[in-house]
Amino acid sequence: MRIDILTLFPAMFAGPFSESIIKRATEKGILEIIVHQIRDYAPDKHHITDDYPYGGGAGMVMKPEPLFSAVESILGLPPLSRDNCVLPEAMQEGMTSPSCVSAYTTVPVILMTPQGRQFDQHVAHELAAHDRLLFICGHYEGVDERVREHLVTDEVSIGDYVLTGGELPAMVVIDALARLIPGVLGAEEATHEESHTRGTLEYPQYTRPANFRGWAVPPVLLSGHHGEVERFHQTESLRRTLRRRPELLRRAELTKEEEKILRKLLKG
Repeated sequence: MRIDILTLFPAMFAGPFSESIIKRATEKGILEIIVHQIRDYAPDKHHITDDYPYGGGAGMVMKPEPLFSAVESILGLPPLSRDNCVLPEAMQEGMTSPSCVSAYTTVPVILMTPQGRQFDQHVAHELAAHDRLLFICGHYEGVDERVREHLVTDEVSIGDYVLTGGELPAMVVIDALARLIPGVLGAEEATHEESHTRGTLEYPQYTRPANFRGWAVPPVLLSGHHGEVERFHQTESLRRTLRRRPELLRRAELTKEEEKILRKLLKG
Protein backbone atom coordinates (compact mmCIF):
# COMPACT_ATOMS: atom_id res chain seq x y z
CA MET A 1 0.00 0.00 0.00
CA ARG A 2 1.07 3.55 -0.73
CA ILE A 3 0.00 6.39 1.57
CA ASP A 4 0.50 10.06 0.70
CA ILE A 5 0.16 12.67 3.43
CA LEU A 6 -0.34 16.40 2.88
CA THR A 7 0.76 18.45 5.87
CA LEU A 8 2.22 21.79 6.95
CA PHE A 9 4.44 19.97 9.46
CA PRO A 10 6.20 16.99 7.80
CA ALA A 11 8.71 16.58 10.63
CA MET A 12 5.93 15.45 12.97
CA PHE A 13 5.75 12.12 11.13
CA ALA A 14 9.46 11.30 11.33
CA GLY A 15 9.44 9.73 14.80
CA PRO A 16 6.24 7.65 14.77
CA PHE A 17 6.85 6.25 11.28
CA SER A 18 10.53 5.48 11.77
CA GLU A 19 10.04 3.07 14.66
CA SER A 20 8.48 -0.30 15.44
CA ILE A 21 5.94 -2.00 13.15
CA ILE A 22 5.53 0.87 10.67
CA LYS A 23 9.29 1.05 10.16
CA ARG A 24 9.56 -2.70 9.51
CA ALA A 25 6.64 -2.59 7.07
CA THR A 26 8.25 0.21 5.05
CA GLU A 27 11.62 -1.56 5.06
CA LYS A 28 9.96 -4.73 3.71
CA GLY A 29 8.27 -2.72 0.97
CA ILE A 30 4.81 -3.69 2.21
CA LEU A 31 3.98 -0.09 3.03
CA GLU A 32 5.16 3.14 1.39
CA ILE A 33 4.52 6.42 3.18
CA ILE A 34 5.31 9.71 1.43
CA VAL A 35 4.91 12.98 3.32
CA HIS A 36 4.37 16.15 1.28
CA GLN A 37 4.79 19.76 2.40
CA ILE A 38 1.65 21.68 1.42
CA ARG A 39 3.62 24.95 1.16
CA ASP A 40 5.53 23.52 -1.80
CA TYR A 41 2.32 23.74 -3.82
CA ALA A 42 1.41 27.33 -2.92
CA PRO A 43 1.48 29.51 -6.09
CA ASP A 44 2.91 32.70 -4.52
CA LYS A 45 6.55 33.38 -3.71
CA HIS A 46 5.89 33.45 0.04
CA HIS A 47 4.21 30.01 -0.03
CA ILE A 48 1.12 31.22 1.83
CA THR A 49 -1.35 28.45 2.68
CA ASP A 50 -3.93 30.27 4.82
CA ASP A 51 -5.97 33.47 4.79
CA TYR A 52 -8.70 35.32 6.68
CA PRO A 53 -12.23 33.90 6.33
CA TYR A 54 -14.79 35.76 4.26
CA GLY A 55 -17.55 37.12 6.47
CA GLY A 56 -15.27 37.44 9.48
CA GLY A 57 -14.60 35.08 12.33
CA ALA A 58 -11.71 33.98 14.47
CA GLY A 59 -8.61 32.29 13.11
CA MET A 60 -7.38 31.53 9.63
CA VAL A 61 -8.60 29.13 6.93
CA MET A 62 -6.47 26.91 4.70
CA LYS A 63 -6.57 28.12 1.11
CA PRO A 64 -7.88 25.87 -1.69
CA GLU A 65 -5.13 26.52 -4.29
CA PRO A 66 -2.26 24.65 -2.57
CA LEU A 67 -4.43 21.67 -1.63
CA PHE A 68 -5.97 21.27 -5.09
CA SER A 69 -2.56 21.65 -6.75
CA ALA A 70 -0.98 19.13 -4.38
CA VAL A 71 -3.63 16.45 -4.92
CA GLU A 72 -3.64 16.99 -8.69
CA SER A 73 0.14 16.74 -8.87
CA ILE A 74 0.49 13.72 -6.60
CA LEU A 75 -2.31 11.74 -8.25
CA GLY A 76 -1.51 12.93 -11.78
CA LEU A 77 -4.89 14.57 -12.34
CA PRO A 78 -5.85 17.43 -14.69
CA PRO A 79 -6.62 20.81 -13.08
CA LEU A 80 -10.04 20.34 -11.51
CA SER A 81 -12.71 23.00 -11.93
CA ARG A 82 -16.43 23.45 -12.24
CA ASP A 83 -16.12 23.31 -16.03
CA ASN A 84 -14.52 19.84 -16.21
CA CYS A 85 -16.10 18.24 -13.15
CA VAL A 86 -18.73 15.80 -14.39
CA LEU A 87 -19.63 12.88 -12.15
CA PRO A 88 -21.41 10.02 -13.97
CA GLU A 89 -24.65 9.03 -12.29
CA ALA A 90 -23.38 5.49 -11.71
CA MET A 91 -20.33 6.86 -9.94
CA GLN A 92 -22.43 8.98 -7.62
CA GLU A 93 -24.46 6.04 -6.40
CA GLY A 94 -23.04 4.45 -3.29
CA MET A 95 -20.25 7.00 -2.84
CA THR A 96 -19.85 8.38 0.66
CA SER A 97 -18.77 11.80 -0.52
CA PRO A 98 -18.89 12.35 -4.31
CA SER A 99 -16.42 15.04 -5.37
CA CYS A 100 -14.80 16.32 -8.50
CA VAL A 101 -11.66 14.26 -7.89
CA SER A 102 -13.82 11.11 -7.83
CA ALA A 103 -14.37 11.43 -11.57
CA TYR A 104 -10.66 10.97 -12.26
CA THR A 105 -9.30 8.58 -9.64
CA THR A 106 -10.29 5.73 -7.34
CA VAL A 107 -7.76 6.80 -4.69
CA PRO A 108 -9.59 7.95 -1.53
CA VAL A 109 -8.68 11.53 -0.60
CA ILE A 110 -9.28 11.71 3.15
CA LEU A 111 -9.54 14.93 5.16
CA MET A 112 -8.75 14.55 8.86
CA THR A 113 -11.28 16.77 10.63
CA PRO A 114 -13.35 16.70 13.85
CA GLN A 115 -16.42 17.03 11.58
CA GLY A 116 -15.72 13.70 9.86
CA ARG A 117 -17.25 10.28 10.41
CA GLN A 118 -16.08 8.51 13.54
CA PHE A 119 -13.05 6.30 13.06
CA ASP A 120 -13.30 2.76 14.41
CA GLN A 121 -12.02 -0.72 13.62
CA HIS A 122 -14.60 -1.19 10.88
CA VAL A 123 -13.37 1.96 9.12
CA ALA A 124 -9.78 0.76 9.58
CA HIS A 125 -10.63 -2.48 7.73
CA GLU A 126 -12.39 -0.49 5.01
CA LEU A 127 -9.38 1.77 4.41
CA ALA A 128 -6.88 -1.10 4.64
CA ALA A 129 -8.57 -2.73 1.64
CA HIS A 130 -7.31 0.02 -0.70
CA ASP A 131 -3.98 -0.08 -2.53
CA ARG A 132 -3.44 3.64 -2.09
CA LEU A 133 -4.70 6.45 0.17
CA LEU A 134 -4.11 10.18 0.37
CA PHE A 135 -4.55 12.07 3.65
CA ILE A 136 -4.99 15.82 4.06
CA CYS A 137 -4.12 17.15 7.51
CA GLY A 138 -6.31 20.13 8.29
CA HIS A 139 -5.08 23.06 10.38
CA TYR A 140 -6.10 26.44 11.78
CA GLU A 141 -9.90 26.87 11.64
CA GLY A 142 -10.15 24.23 8.92
CA VAL A 143 -10.08 24.22 5.13
CA ASP A 144 -11.90 26.25 2.50
CA GLU A 145 -15.31 24.62 1.98
CA ARG A 146 -14.57 24.03 -1.71
CA VAL A 147 -11.91 21.54 -0.63
CA ARG A 148 -14.58 19.58 1.25
CA GLU A 149 -17.11 19.79 -1.57
CA HIS A 150 -14.96 19.08 -4.61
CA LEU A 151 -11.60 17.60 -3.58
CA VAL A 152 -11.93 15.16 -0.68
CA THR A 153 -13.87 11.90 -0.95
CA ASP A 154 -14.01 11.14 2.77
CA GLU A 155 -13.77 12.98 6.10
CA VAL A 156 -12.60 11.14 9.20
CA SER A 157 -12.46 12.05 12.90
CA ILE A 158 -10.77 10.10 15.68
CA GLY A 159 -13.06 11.53 18.38
CA ASP A 160 -15.29 14.32 19.56
CA TYR A 161 -12.54 16.73 20.55
CA VAL A 162 -10.36 19.26 18.76
CA LEU A 163 -6.59 19.01 18.27
CA THR A 164 -4.24 21.61 16.84
CA GLY A 165 -4.13 19.86 13.48
CA GLY A 166 -4.80 16.70 11.53
CA GLU A 167 -1.30 15.27 11.88
CA LEU A 168 -1.81 13.26 15.07
CA PRO A 169 -5.20 11.90 13.90
CA ALA A 170 -3.62 10.86 10.58
CA MET A 171 -0.90 8.98 12.48
CA VAL A 172 -3.53 7.17 14.54
CA VAL A 173 -5.55 6.14 11.48
CA ILE A 174 -2.50 5.03 9.50
CA ASP A 175 -1.12 3.00 12.42
CA ALA A 176 -4.47 1.25 12.91
CA LEU A 177 -4.99 0.36 9.24
CA ALA A 178 -1.36 -0.57 8.59
CA ARG A 179 -1.61 -3.40 11.14
CA LEU A 180 -4.36 -4.95 9.03
CA ILE A 181 -2.27 -5.16 5.85
CA PRO A 182 -1.09 -8.75 5.23
CA GLY A 183 2.55 -9.17 6.16
CA VAL A 184 2.82 -6.13 8.43
CA LEU A 185 2.40 -8.09 11.68
CA GLY A 186 4.48 -11.14 12.42
CA ALA A 187 1.49 -13.07 13.81
CA GLU A 188 -1.35 -12.54 11.34
CA GLU A 189 -3.88 -14.14 13.69
CA ALA A 190 -3.17 -11.45 16.29
CA THR A 191 -5.57 -8.97 14.70
CA HIS A 192 -8.51 -11.38 14.86
CA GLU A 193 -8.63 -11.43 18.67
CA GLU A 194 -7.89 -7.78 19.44
CA SER A 195 -10.33 -5.41 21.07
CA HIS A 196 -13.02 -4.05 18.71
CA THR A 197 -12.21 -6.47 15.87
CA ARG A 198 -15.43 -8.39 16.47
CA GLY A 199 -17.18 -5.71 18.49
CA THR A 200 -16.00 -6.81 21.94
CA LEU A 201 -13.05 -5.97 24.15
CA GLU A 202 -10.13 -8.37 24.35
CA TYR A 203 -9.94 -10.83 27.23
CA PRO A 204 -7.30 -10.30 30.00
CA GLN A 205 -3.79 -11.54 29.20
CA TYR A 206 -1.14 -13.03 31.50
CA THR A 207 2.49 -14.10 31.15
CA ARG A 208 5.29 -15.40 33.39
CA PRO A 209 5.69 -15.64 36.33
CA ALA A 210 2.58 -17.66 37.16
CA ASN A 211 2.54 -16.08 40.61
CA PHE A 212 3.67 -12.49 41.04
CA ARG A 213 3.70 -11.09 44.58
CA GLY A 214 0.83 -13.33 45.55
CA TRP A 215 -1.29 -12.59 42.48
CA ALA A 216 -1.72 -15.84 40.57
CA VAL A 217 -2.64 -16.47 36.96
CA PRO A 218 -6.13 -18.05 36.65
CA PRO A 219 -5.58 -21.84 36.93
CA VAL A 220 -7.53 -22.59 33.74
CA LEU A 221 -4.81 -20.86 31.67
CA LEU A 222 -2.23 -23.29 33.08
CA SER A 223 -4.39 -26.38 32.61
CA GLY A 224 -3.49 -27.10 28.99
CA HIS A 225 -7.17 -27.76 28.28
CA HIS A 226 -7.72 -25.82 25.05
CA GLY A 227 -11.51 -26.00 25.18
CA GLU A 228 -11.65 -24.60 28.71
CA VAL A 229 -9.12 -21.90 27.84
CA GLU A 230 -11.21 -20.84 24.84
CA ARG A 231 -14.33 -20.68 26.99
CA PHE A 232 -12.46 -18.61 29.57
CA HIS A 233 -11.38 -16.17 26.85
CA GLN A 234 -14.91 -15.86 25.50
CA THR A 235 -16.42 -15.36 28.96
CA GLU A 236 -13.89 -12.79 30.12
CA SER A 237 -14.06 -10.88 26.84
CA LEU A 238 -17.83 -10.59 27.18
CA ARG A 239 -17.65 -9.82 30.90
CA ARG A 240 -15.15 -7.01 30.29
CA THR A 241 -17.19 -5.57 27.43
CA LEU A 242 -20.38 -5.72 29.50
CA ARG A 243 -18.71 -3.84 32.37
CA ARG A 244 -16.72 -1.26 30.42
CA ARG A 245 -18.37 -0.76 27.02
CA PRO A 246 -21.86 -2.34 27.09
CA GLU A 247 -22.97 -0.29 24.07
CA LEU A 248 -20.58 -2.31 21.90
CA LEU A 249 -22.63 -5.44 22.39
CA ARG A 250 -25.50 -4.01 20.37
CA ARG A 251 -23.60 -4.63 17.14
CA ALA A 252 -21.08 -7.27 18.22
CA GLU A 253 -20.72 -10.34 15.99
CA LEU A 254 -21.40 -13.06 18.55
CA THR A 255 -21.53 -16.81 18.02
CA LYS A 256 -24.38 -18.86 19.48
CA GLU A 257 -22.04 -20.00 22.24
CA GLU A 258 -21.11 -16.41 23.08
CA GLU A 259 -24.77 -15.40 23.11
CA LYS A 260 -25.40 -18.20 25.62
CA ILE A 261 -22.50 -16.99 27.80
CA LEU A 262 -23.73 -13.39 27.61
CA ARG A 263 -27.25 -14.37 28.72
CA LYS A 264 -25.72 -16.12 31.71
CA LEU A 265 -23.62 -13.06 32.58
CA LEU A 266 -26.66 -10.79 32.34
CA LYS A 267 -28.53 -12.99 34.80
CA GLY A 268 -25.63 -12.55 37.22
